[in-house]
Amino acid sequence: MSEEKKLVLIVDDDPDYLFQMKHHVESFGFDVTTAESVAEAEKAMSRKPDLAILDLMMETQDAGFILAYKIKKDYPDLPVIIASAVTSETGLKFNLDTEEDKKWIKADLYIEKGIRPDQLHREISKLLKL
Repeated sequence: MSEEKKLVLIVDDDPDYLFQMKHHVESFGFDVTTAESVAEAEKAMSRKPDLAILDLMMETQDAGFILAYKIKKDYPDLPVIIASAVTSETGLKFNLDTEEDKKWIKADLYIEKGIRPDQLHREISKLLKL
């Protein structure tokens, strides 16, 4: 009997980026479900993923933070990655380097969009303890 693949939820309002990320994550050997909005993501959570990758700026500039908060409220141990281009688009910088940052950014990892696929695979594997 084969082991069931881990499920990764990817949420992004850019369909091209979503397609690209889905392709990469599936090539790593994971099952993937996608959503283009917070509402779609909340519906997709009916099947609990093993990990979530969220865009930051979707319907609102902080939609990813809000979705991460909701996910962590329901599933505190579910790893959440926020992937964003916010720094290149706005100049604002976010990170999870301090305990203060971790108190309000409910994510396990913050990455800038444009991460190389091999880096992404390593980060996902670390968070899933594979």
